[in-house]
Amino acid sequence: MKRILFTLVLVLTGTLAFGQTLEELKEAKKIKEDSLSAIQGRVDALQDQIDEYPGWKVGAFGTVGGSLSQFNNWYAQGVPNNSAGRIGITINPYAKLDRDKYFWYNTAQINLGWVKFDDKDDPLDDDSFRESNDVFNIQSLFGYSLTEKLFASTLLEYRSTILSNFNDPGYLDIGVGITWKPIPQLTVVVHPLNYNFVFSSGDSVFDSSFGAKFLATYERKIGGLDYKSNFSMFQSYKSSDLSNWTWTNVFSYKVWKSIGLGFEFGLRDNKQEALNFAINNTPEGETLPTFDTVDNKLQTYWLLGLSYDF
Repeated sequence: MKRILFTLVLVLTGTLAFGQTLEELKEAKKIKEDSLSAIQGRVDALQDQIDEYPGWKVGAFGTVGGSLSQFNNWYAQGVPNNSAGRIGITINPYAKLDRDKYFWYNTAQINLGWVKFDDKDDPLDDDSFRESNDVFNIQSLFGYSLTEKLFASTLLEYRSTILSNFNDPGYLDIGVGITWKPIPQLTVVVHPLNYNFVFSSGDSVFDSSFGAKFLATYERKIGGLDYKSNFSMFQSYKSSDLSNWTWTNVFSYKVWKSIGLGFEFGLRDNKQEALNFAINNTPEGETLPTFDTVDNKLQTYWLLGLSYDF
């Protein structure tokens, strides 16, 4: 009987000892996790200080998307034998310099896309990729400090296409005015003295004019989500028909290192481009549209795919 009681005491003691050890291990794990969170917080704080340190910051970000497909003898659809594809890529390089008395921000936006649809049963069908997206934009903004948040500034911005019709049309804005930086993530440019040069070949509806330039850029990072927005507007003093604006937005969520999921969309309004397109596509013999009659629809684009930055 004594042996049985002694054995039960040993088993109970071992069980209690094991239970205490398990609780101690859980508590130690919790302490380590809290320590890791604290270390990560300090690392993030140091990275924020590095990002805000004056000096050149050079890099690029963008989105890559695409799809390819092929159907053979798929009789359920109208074109049973076909191949199709779409490829899109955006590249946004930047080089930014911050000093105590001045800053110099240089950015670019390149948005290119190609699509194809090949009906294999039609010998006259074009089986090559054709351009679908073609955006090229460069901005260079220099500012000299007047106060902590106000700067006397000058801006140079060029916009065109590069896959086809390069510089036809092309837009070059040169102006001076004031830049306001209320917070590090937001830059607002107001240039009441700006000339908008418009380049085009032959007789066209495009015209250069004097006006005001407005520019706003905003960047925000929330955890793994990055958001970047750029709004650029020219308001012509000569005629509202010569005014234009473009607004682009980039969202990216990091999944692994510098790779993630990206979504971009852009809006644009340019009556000169709308009229030029309408005139070039008016059937022979019909009345040509004018600024007063053209249907100036909102221009839009979007791209979903893999995002990158370096």
